[in-house]
Amino acid sequence: MVWTLLHRFRFTALFLSIMWITGGLAHARDFTIASWGGNNQQTRSDLFFKPFAKANGISFLEDVYLGGWGVFQAMKDTGNITWDVVQVESSELARGCEEGVFVPLDWSRITDPSKLIPEAVSRCGVGMTLWSLSVAFDTKRLNKKPKRLEDFWDLKTLPGKRGMRQGPKLNLEFALMADGVPPAEVYRTLSTPEGVDRAFRKLDEIKPVLRLWKAGAQAPEWLLAGEVTMSMAYNTRINRAKMEGKSLDLIYDHAMYAVDSWAVLNGSPHVNTAYEFLKFFVESDKHIELATIITNVPTVIDAINRMSPEMRKDSPLGENVKNALFMGTGEHIEFWLDHQDALTKRYNAWLAKD
Repeated sequence: MVWTLLHRFRFTALFLSIMWITGGLAHARDFTIASWGGNNQQTRSDLFFKPFAKANGISFLEDVYLGGWGVFQAMKDTGNITWDVVQVESSELARGCEEGVFVPLDWSRITDPSKLIPEAVSRCGVGMTLWSLSVAFDTKRLNKKPKRLEDFWDLKTLPGKRGMRQGPKLNLEFALMADGVPPAEVYRTLSTPEGVDRAFRKLDEIKPVLRLWKAGAQAPEWLLAGEVTMSMAYNTRINRAKMEGKSLDLIYDHAMYAVDSWAVLNGSPHVNTAYEFLKFFVESDKHIELATIITNVPTVIDAINRMSPEMRKDSPLGENVKNALFMGTGEHIEFWLDHQDALTKRYNAWLAKD
C-alpha cells in the first residue's frame, strides 16, 4: 500500500514537472514583430529587425498583419498574445489604446519626442512611416492617363476592372470624394445615414468590376498582370515597382495619407525588449536608406530633412497632398472608433448581395 502511494506520488510529481516544463516552453516564444508584409517588411527587416536582434543577441520572429480589428479582438478575448510589436494604422491604434490592447508608452524609455514629427507621437504609438493610398495604373495598358479620382469611376472612358483594399475604411471615403464631397466634409457626411447611403451608391457604380485586395503587394501585381486596369495602391508599393523599371504610376488627386505606428501589445512577455526595439528604431541611422529603397516618408525629422527633391516628388508631401484627406485627425479616428463595427457589417452584407 505504501509502495503504491509512493509510486503514485512520484508519477504525479513527474507528470506535473513535465507539464510545467512544456507549458513554460509553450509560452517562451521569441520576440515577435508584425508588419504589413511584402518588400516593405523585408526591407525593414534587413535594416532594423535583424540588426536589432543581432545587437541584443536575441532571436526574433516576424508575422504579417493585414489590417482590421479582428486579430486584436481575438487576442483580447483569448489572452493569447502572439505578437509583441505591431505596425498599425491610426484608427486601430486609437481603439487599441482606448480598450487596453496596447501599452501606454513611457517615452522616456524610447527617445525625445521632438525628434519625430508631431503626428508620430501618441500615447500608445511610435510613428514609423508616412504613407498614402491613391489611384495607380499601368502606363502601358492605358491610352489615356487618369488625372483625377473621378477617373477611377469612369468605366466608359477607362474600361476595365478596378482594385480596392478590402474593408469599408478608406473605400467609403474615396467614394464620397469621387462623388464631389470635399475632404474636409467627408466624416461629417459619413456620420449621417444619408451620407453612408451615398457612399455605398457610389461604390455600386463600380461593384460589377471590383476586385478587393488584402495585402498591399497584390495591387501592383494585379496591375502588371492586367487583372485590373486601375487600383487603389500604397505609394511605397508603386514607387518601388517604378524603381525596378516597372511601368506603373500613380496620381495624388484626393489621395488619403496617414502615419502608421509601432504599438506594443498589452500582455506581451517581451515588453522590455519592445521598448529597446522602439528606441533602436527611432535612433537608427537607416531611415534615409529605407526612404531611398521603398520611397516611404520617415517620421524622424532629421531623415525628412535629408530627403532629396526627387524623393519628395513621389511622396505624400507638399503639393501632392494639397487636396488629400489626412487619416490621422481626431475626426477620422473618432469616426472609425464609433462606426467601424457597424459599417463593416453593412459592407460585408453589401459585398454578399448580388
